[in-house]
Amino acid sequence: MSDNTEILNEYKDQIRILKQEIAELQDAGKSKDSANKRCLQKLEHIDKDLEVANKKIKDLEEEAKEMLSHP
Repeated sequence: MSDNTEILNEYKDQIRILKQEIAELQDAGKSKDSANKRCLQKLEHIDKDLEVANKKIKDLEEEAKEMLSHP
């Protein structure tokens, strides 16, 4: 009977440890998801800034061409 109790207690300890590990992995996954979301938002902002900068460059190039063609 004591063998069964020992085995049962060992299984309970293993289950407790596994539950802790699952909780830690879930927390790590949430942290990773948050970090990925922040990175994606930064990338989207950088992409918008790049589009604005490219448009500004194109406008300035066209303005420079007009100035050079009409002295």
